[in-house]
Amino acid sequence: MRIGELAARAGVSVRSLRYYEEQGLLSSTRSASGQRHYTDEEVERVRFIQRLYAAGLSSRTIAELLPCVDAPSEQTSDAALERMAEERDRLSERIDDLIRTREALDTLITTARAHRERQRAAALTR
Repeated sequence: MRIGELAARAGVSVRSLRYYEEQGLLSSTRSASGQRHYTDEEVERVRFIQRLYAAGLSSRTIAELLPCVDAPSEQTSDAALERMAEERDRLSERIDDLIRTREALDTLITTARAHRERQRAAALTR
């Protein structure tokens, strides 16, 4: 499939796909006229890359993990396991921060609603 079809099927922009190639995260074959061509497997690869980006991983970190996906071996698995554990710890800290932020927002929402109700009640008694 060509780059536009991959972009549509994976839900990303053509620009993103070109960037992934520049970063070594994705590869294509080229036609005689230079057009990129991809296999059906690349759709899931792009979705996987997107999930890693959404989790906050950098393209460099993703590039470090992909050898374990592409050609698992003792060497690539060991390096990837170590890197994944670091990223998991980082994500856990981020999740904890997000939970604390959500709890703070819940408190503010409760306070704002109570204030609004007091304002309405006071306006009705005037």
